[in-house]
Amino acid sequence: MLIPSIDLMGGKIVQLVQGEKLKLSFDDFDYWINRFSKYPLVQLIDLDAAMRQGDNRALIEMICKRLPCQVGGGIRTAQQAKALLDAGAKKVIFGSSLFSEAGINTDFAKEMNAALGEEVLVFSVDTKNGRVAVKGWKENVALTPEEAVTWLEPYCSAFLYTHVDTEGTMQGFPINVAAILRATTARQLIVAGGIRERAEVDALDAMGVDAVAGMAVYSGTMEA
Repeated sequence: MLIPSIDLMGGKIVQLVQGEKLKLSFDDFDYWINRFSKYPLVQLIDLDAAMRQGDNRALIEMICKRLPCQVGGGIRTAQQAKALLDAGAKKVIFGSSLFSEAGINTDFAKEMNAALGEEVLVFSVDTKNGRVAVKGWKENVALTPEEAVTWLEPYCSAFLYTHVDTEGTMQGFPINVAAILRATTARQLIVAGGIRERAEVDALDAMGVDAVAGMAVYSGTMEA
């Protein structure tokens, strides 16, 4: 399954390269909402909230009323997650809060599971140079993605894995990484980072892995 992404920053839809360099920017929301309306799920990320630089809450609420979204970016409490679910989000994505300098914060994962229910929880495991990346991909934790997924599997319904090294580059997603992660968890597995063509989406789908595409869609390289 292809999952289109909408990344918000400064009140616009943006596409960044490796989470840092701004490559594309749009403010024609109706156009993209209409383009994505045929999909059963759209990924909606508040980059400003993820980087602790404000938020795009009004836009998120508007988009969630019109598209079936899983929402992420800077969600750190059950209260914040409930507010997004009440605003129309189908699922919520937790990332950095699941990790600490000591490793995995399983107490937090258990707390979110108890407060929200596993069916709405997507846990984000992103890696940079082979290690879990947190806080807007600015810091690393001494964990491999397989370790993180194994520890967190009991508490969520899905994992979102972003390969930061190829994110926004359209150089292709490393299929071997998807295969390893697919063998690690029975949960829904969604991957992102460098996907450039429909053949990749089809190859991942054949493995039972869903794919998030952003740059390829917004640049017109891949039809959506």
